[in-house]
Amino acid sequence: MSDTATHWNSIYHSKDPAQLSWYQPHLTRSLELIARTGVGREAHLIDVGGGTSTLVDDLLTQGFRHLTVLDVSSKALEMSRARLGERAKAVTWINTDIIAAQFPSGRYDIWHDRAVFHFLTNTEDRRHYVATMREALKPGGHAILATFALQGPPRCSGLEVIRYSPETLHAELDGGFKLIEALDEAHQTPFHTVQQFVYCRFQKPVPALA
Repeated sequence: MSDTATHWNSIYHSKDPAQLSWYQPHLTRSLELIARTGVGREAHLIDVGGGTSTLVDDLLTQGFRHLTVLDVSSKALEMSRARLGERAKAVTWINTDIIAAQFPSGRYDIWHDRAVFHFLTNTEDRRHYVATMREALKPGGHAILATFALQGPPRCSGLEVIRYSPETLHAELDGGFKLIEALDEAHQTPFHTVQQFVYCRFQKPVPALA
C-alpha cells in the first residue's frame, strides 16, 4: 500500500465522514456546475477523489446511469458502497491513486474533482494528472475542479496544499482547456470554521474539421 493510501485510510478509519473538514451533505456547487454542462443522463461522469462524498447519491437520484467513483482510500469506497446499499451496484468503483490511474481515451463526458488537485504539490504529479484528464475526456467534455482559493487554508488533513485562483488553475492546464466559468464558495466545516474554495468549469476543445 502506498504512503498516500495509508494516510487517507487512516483518516477514514479515525473519523465519521460527517466529521471531516470537507464534508457537505450535498455538493450544491458541483451539482450546479454539472447541470450547467447540459449533458444528458446517459453521460459518463467520473468523480475523482470521491471518497465518502454524497455526489454519487444525488446523481443516481437524478437518473445518471454511467457513474464512476475513484479514490486512493479503500476504506472510503467501502463506506460509500455501504451507504448506497443496492444502488452501489450501478456505480463503477476504482481504488487507486489518480497519479497511477489509466483510462480509455475519450471515456468521460465530465471529470469532477473536489479537493484532490490542490494536494498535488509536485509539479510532475500535476502534469501527469492534467495529461490523464485530457486523455480521459471526450472532445467537448467538461472538467469541474474545486480547490482551496487563495484565501483558503495552506494545509488540510496534515498535508500541504496549493491554493488557486481561476487564472492560476487555468494556467496549470497548459492551455488545453477553455475556462467556462468560476464560482466561489465559503464552505463551513462541521466544526464551524470557514474554508474558501474556488470551483472552475473547463471544457476540452473539439478538434476543428480539416
